[in-house]
Amino acid sequence: QVQLVESGGGSVQAGGSLRLSCAASESSTNRCMGWFRQAPGKEREAVARIDVGGSNTYYSDSVKGRFTITRDNAKNMLYLQMNSLKPEDTGMYYCAASRFILCGADPADFVYWGPGTQVTVSS
Repeated sequence: QVQLVESGGGSVQAGGSLRLSCAASESSTNRCMGWFRQAPGKEREAVARIDVGGSNTYYSDSVKGRFTITRDNAKNMLYLQMNSLKPEDTGMYYCAASRFILCGADPADFVYWGPGTQVTVSS
């Protein structure tokens, strides 16, 4: 069982930055990890994912160039640096762990989820 706990959310003005962190149990270090978000009234969407080694990453078009996903396997941590935040980035952000080592495009690969951390960006 993989346990995940996010932190670092908050309220910022447009153009600001936040860094989300996800503390993972030891058994998550050999899995693809990702960040997802869900805005009120909208479906959950993939934001970014990263493979075990950290060399292969994926970003949604809406955050590419503004967000950076990293991981520190020695500390069992996953991060999401969010810069140039926009009001449309508002939502609940979730850390997730895949059942696989390699990252795939199917959100169903992610079987372990944290409770989420709220990000609110005001204009």
